[in-house]
Amino acid sequence: MHPKPLPTSPKPLLATLRGEKQPIPPIWLMRQAGRYLPEYRALREEKGGFLALAMDSEAAAEITLQPIRRFGMDAAILFSDILVVPMALGQELWFETGEGPRLAPTVQAREVLDGLQAAPEALDPVYATVRRVAAQLPSSTTFLGFAGSPWTVATYMIAGQGSREQAEARRLAYRDPALMQALIDRIADCTIDYLLGQIDAGVEAVQLFDSWSGSLSPAQFEQWVIAPTARIAAALHARAPHVPVIGFPKGAGGKLPAYARETQVDAVGVDETVDPAWAHAALPENLPVQGNLDPLALIAGGATLDSAVDRILSAFAERPHVFNLGHGILPDTPIAHVEQLLARVRRQG
Repeated sequence: MHPKPLPTSPKPLLATLRGEKQPIPPIWLMRQAGRYLPEYRALREEKGGFLALAMDSEAAAEITLQPIRRFGMDAAILFSDILVVPMALGQELWFETGEGPRLAPTVQAREVLDGLQAAPEALDPVYATVRRVAAQLPSSTTFLGFAGSPWTVATYMIAGQGSREQAEARRLAYRDPALMQALIDRIADCTIDYLLGQIDAGVEAVQLFDSWSGSLSPAQFEQWVIAPTARIAAALHARAPHVPVIGFPKGAGGKLPAYARETQVDAVGVDETVDPAWAHAALPENLPVQGNLDPLALIAGGATLDSAVDRILSAFAERPHVFNLGHGILPDTPIAHVEQLLARVRRQG
């Protein structure tokens, strides 16, 4: 774990990421600002589609703050999207209604990658959002920035859209590893600058989302997930040494310990498929861990939810722990169940 030679933070989540075990673990939820909240749906109805919201700094700041006002989460996470990095690299991004993101031109040949014209100004609205949120957050709330990890971002840039098995990206990695390396390097460079820009604007910790890392073989995982993540973490530690980096390699499973050791991230996010007792035993001692409630257990609520929460709290009781879901909150999640979760974690119910 990268050392953080700072005094105890008045922000419980930030202190946890720096290695301080809390008597009650801090909590935030991936996608906590979003479609399950009526105030989000109302703003989206008023402002338009997702990308319009994400690029409107006033609206994006309001959305970032909504779950803080409603639930008192211990962290606010920037409302944005991992695909702003491809925009900054020169791809066109749009969202098809009911189908998700689209990117063009698809990067499946070296001449396409070399033909992209960088547009770093595409990230300016995100930095404006960060400044707006930082000026309004409660003093005890940690502000999290984020970016997609290079492998996950590359899968979208190659296929032009999301895909469950990432077949086109995996084929390209085998067929033309030099092109894949060039693309991964370009994404990593942009991501370092992007996260440093978020830090300069006011975020206090950052998370790298590798949502599709689970589709890779062990050797590819080492090359396309661990190596670029280690590079990004090292650059951030060198230039922003007091800002913790959370790595979230969804689907990594048994590769989690190697990821934690070799990337040198400050905390590891664990998805819902991982046994928390195994994770506690297998991960480096005292490394902060984040996770890992199944989003569907949150939808179930009741005794099912309480039991799942208690199991996670027990498994991670002896190390710094940030309570979270194993992936993003689902749109049909009842607000009452989020309130039940918070009460259980905070020992109020």
